[in-house]
Formats: sequence, structure tokens, C-alpha cells
Amino acid sequence: MQETFKFILQARQKFIELVDSLSIEQLNKIPTGFNNNIIWNFGHIVVSTQTLVYVRTGVKADTSWVKYNEDYRKDTKPTRFVEQAEIDELKAIAIQSIEQIAKDYENGIFGEITSFSTATYGYPMNTVEDVIALTSGHDNVHYGYALAQRRCL
Repeated sequence: MQETFKFILQARQKFIELVDSLSIEQLNKIPTGFNNNIIWNFGHIVVSTQTLVYVRTGVKADTSWVKYNEDYRKDTKPTRFVEQAEIDELKAIAIQSIEQIAKDYENGIFGEITSFSTATYGYPMNTVEDVIALTSGHDNVHYGYALAQRRCL
């Protein structure tokens, strides 16, 4: 699992580099043909991973503790201009949350989980390892959307 966490962190760092390369206006612009923007895609990976890993495994009861969950969770779209302070905080949470998940994994806090499937992939996840592996794929889907959106700016 160490390699998986390393890969997730490297991919998130690339996403952060993309975010840092664009203006705040570009991050907030919804390109023609899309229903979200680059900063929404970034925020979405940040909140989704925390929800999937902690709530879906039963470690946490609900998502009330996930900062920005209401703005970036599944089935949302941008409704406001995201300011620089929030962008900076999302970048920090993107890295810190994966580091925390890795520590919690090493400390064995994730026990047996109830199998579930996400709407995105429809693949049944039976272990926390499945959930963590899904994070990698999910992050990269949204990074790909963000790269496509950058081309449309």
C-alpha cells in the first residue's frame, strides 16, 4: 500500500502544479461544454477521498467533518467564485488528508467494511485497500477533466 499512497500523492502534486499554473479566473471559469471547472474538479477529489475512506468504511458516521463537502461532493457543481484562501486550503488538505489516511492505514484503524460500489465505476469494493486504489483512479479521471478544461480556456 505504501506505493499506492506514494502514487496518489505524486498525482495530487501534479494536480496542484496545474492549479498553481492558472489564474484564479481561469480556475473558476466553466468552459463551454462542461458543467464544472478546474477548481471544482480539484475540490471534488479532496472531499470524495475522505468520504469514501472514512465514512464508507464506518470509521466516521457521516460527512459533517469533511471541510467543503457541501460544495464539492458528488452531484454538485460550481455555484460561486472560489477565492484564493480556499484554493490554498484545498491544496493543503489534498496532501494532508492522504498522509493522514496512510498513517491511519498503518495504524490499522480500518477494519472490515460493508461492500459497496460507486456510481462512477460500479465496481464492488470489499476492502479499504479497494477504496484506496479507487482513489487513484478517481483522482486521475478528474485531473484528466481539468487538463481538458485547461485547453478550452
